[in-house]
Amino acid sequence: MNILAALRQAEAKLKKQADNLRQQLDNVRAAMKILGREVASGGKRIGRKKRVMSAAARAKISKATKARWAKFRAAKAKGKH
Repeated sequence: MNILAALRQAEAKLKKQADNLRQQLDNVRAAMKILGREVASGGKRIGRKKRVMSAAARAKISKATKARWAKFRAAKAKGKH
């Protein structure tokens, strides 16, 4: 009977440790999610991927930005701004 009681006590102790470890693991996972850097065990990033813009889109944005600045400089040269 003594051995059985000791085994039950050891089981209870291990369950408590397992619960504590689960809580710590949940906290770490929550922190990783907040930071947006969930990393797989292989070192690969999971979740957000790098946004890639096509060359045509970059050219279009560049052209529009240059046109806006040209308009601003022209207005500044005329004394409107």
